[in-house]
Amino acid sequence: MGVSAGIGHNGGPELTGLSWRTHCWRAARARLVPTLPLEVVRLRVRRAAELGLDYKTYAGIRASTGHDLVAFLFSSNALRVLRAGQMLPGDRAVKLTGIAKVGLIGLAVQPLQAAALASAAPMLARCHSAPRALASFPDTRSCLREVLGRTPPDTVLLIGDHGLEAEWCAAGRLAGYLPAERYFAPA
Repeated sequence: MGVSAGIGHNGGPELTGLSWRTHCWRAARARLVPTLPLEVVRLRVRRAAELGLDYKTYAGIRASTGHDLVAFLFSSNALRVLRAGQMLPGDRAVKLTGIAKVGLIGLAVQPLQAAALASAAPMLARCHSAPRALASFPDTRSCLREVLGRTPPDTVLLIGDHGLEAEWCAAGRLAGYLPAERYFAPA
């Protein structure tokens, strides 16, 4: 026999199911989109361009987190810097130089050292060692928290180039993951 509802329960559906939360989210989103002021859309299109993102990607991240992006995390794999002494490819350098009003942070994937990545990509504000390959979830989270410092993780987008790097997004509670080939694709 089922457990009866307690005092104050209105007899409505349980709000714990994924399908119900998804329905509520979609309904709220549908009510919001048609009423979004045109000037807000223009500002967001401009912001997406400053970040080097297409509007759909930027709007999706913004809608899912409720925050603007304040930083990008780039894996050295995404930047195509794989060993010491290697320079940042021209297309990557041009794209990074054109990004405005956001922090750029590099994650040097082993065996590359953070100093070598900083040397190859001087436009990065700072570089750190990336989480170890196949590190545990808590170790990955700890590494990313150290990298981000006081920056709220849900305001940081990870640009990566490997399936294992995509897992860093969940561990660090980041705003999202974007594959390098999509981010660096010609406009």
